Amino acid sequence: MSGVGNTITQAPQDKLTSVAVSMSRSLAVQVFLAFALAYFLSALIRAITATLAPTLRLEFALTAGDLGLLAGGYFLGFALTQLPLGRWLDRYGPKRVILCFLSVAVVGCIAFALAPNFAGLLAARVLCGVGVSACLMAPLTAYRLWFAPQSQMRANSWMLMTGSLGMVASTLPVQWLLPQTGWRMLFVGLAVLVLLAILVLWLRLPRPEKPKQASQEGLLVSYLPIWRHPYFQRHLWMGFFSYGGLMAIQTLWAGPWLVQVSGVTPGQAAQGLFWLNVCMLCTFWTWGAINPWLNARGWHADAMLSRGIPLSLAVLAWICYAGGAVQWWHWALFCMASSFMSLAQPATAMAFPKEIAGRALSAYNLVIFSGTFIVQWGIGMLIDLGKNWGLSTTDAFRLALGVFLICSTAGYLRFVLDNRAISTVKPT
Repeated sequence: MSGVGNTITQAPQDKLTSVAVSMSRSLAVQVFLAFALAYFLSALIRAITATLAPTLRLEFALTAGDLGLLAGGYFLGFALTQLPLGRWLDRYGPKRVILCFLSVAVVGCIAFALAPNFAGLLAARVLCGVGVSACLMAPLTAYRLWFAPQSQMRANSWMLMTGSLGMVASTLPVQWLLPQTGWRMLFVGLAVLVLLAILVLWLRLPRPEKPKQASQEGLLVSYLPIWRHPYFQRHLWMGFFSYGGLMAIQTLWAGPWLVQVSGVTPGQAAQGLFWLNVCMLCTFWTWGAINPWLNARGWHADAMLSRGIPLSLAVLAWICYAGGAVQWWHWALFCMASSFMSLAQPATAMAFPKEIAGRALSAYNLVIFSGTFIVQWGIGMLIDLGKNWGLSTTDAFRLALGVFLICSTAGYLRFVLDNRAISTVKPT
C-alpha cells in the first residue's frame, strides 16, 4: 500500500455497489442508504443553528461569542469522542458503534428542546455532537472494510453529498416550519427521525462480527503511529483551519454575515443558505462522479489540494474586502472552492492498513472538528472583541475573518512545503 495515501484511487466501476468486496450489490445499496439517512440527520442537526441563530439570539439575549460557543458546542462534543470512537470502531465494528451513539443523539435532541437557558442549550448541543459523532466515521470505516479501494473516494464524496442535503433541509424548510411548530418542537421531531434511523441501521446493516480482542495499549499510545505518520502531519494544520473553517462558515457564520453585514432579512439569509447548500450538494455529487475520470488521468489528491485550496483563500480574501457587498453566492463560491478538502480525509485513511482504519479516520476527524470548534467560537470572540474596540459591525466581522484567513494560509503553506515521502504504518 505504499504511496496509496496520496492518490485519488484507481478507476472504479460505473456504480458504487458493483465494487463491494464482500456483499451483494443490493446489500451494498442498502448499506449506503442506511448510513446516508443517519448522516443526513447529523448534518441537519449540525447546521440548524445557522437558521435558528436570529431566533435564539433574541430569545436568550446571546452575544456573538455565545452564539459561536453554542454552535461550536456540537463540534466540541464531536471532537471529545473521536479517539475512543476510532478504537471502538476497530474493535466492535461500525454497526454496534453507530447504534449506541445515535441513542445519545436522541437524548441530546430532547434535552435541547427542553432547555430553559443558555447553559441548558449548550449542554444539550454538546450531547448532540457526541451522539452523531459516529455518523460519518462508521460508514467510512465500513467502506474501508467492505468496499474495494477504488470506490472509497466516490463513496466518501457521496456521503458528503447527503450531508449537504441535510444542510439544505436545515435552511428554508426549517424557516418555513419555525412559525408553525416553534424551534423546540423541531428538535422533538429530530429525535423521532433519529429513532427511525436507528431502526433502519439495525435492520439493514450486516450482522456485526465478533468483537476483536481488546488492545493492551493505552488509548493515546494506540494513536501514536498515526499522529507520527508524515502524511498525517502534512495534512494536520490545513485540515484544522481549512476543513474546520469550511464547516464553521457553512454551519454558522455565513448566516450572521448576511444578516448583520450584508443587511438582508433572516428569511432572505435562510434562502441564501438554502442555495449555498444546494451548491455544495451538487459539488460533492460532482466529486463522486468525476473521481474515476481524474484517477484515469493521474490526478492525485495532494496535487488537487495544492491547486484548489488557493482558490478558497482568494475568495475569502475578497469577502473580507467586500464587506456589505457580499451575497450568498460569494459564500457558496468559498465553500465550493474549499470542497477540495474532502479529498484529504479518505486519502489520509488509505495511507494506513484496514486494521487501524477506524483510528486513522477518527484521528483526522478529531483534527477537523477541533478546528471547527475553535474557528467557530474564535470568530465570535473576535467579533465581540472588535466591537469592544469600537469597530463597526462590518469591520469587526472583517477582523475575525481576516485572522481566519491568515491561519488558513499558514496551514496551506505548511502543507505545500512538506514533501516528505509517504509510507504506510503497520497495524498495532
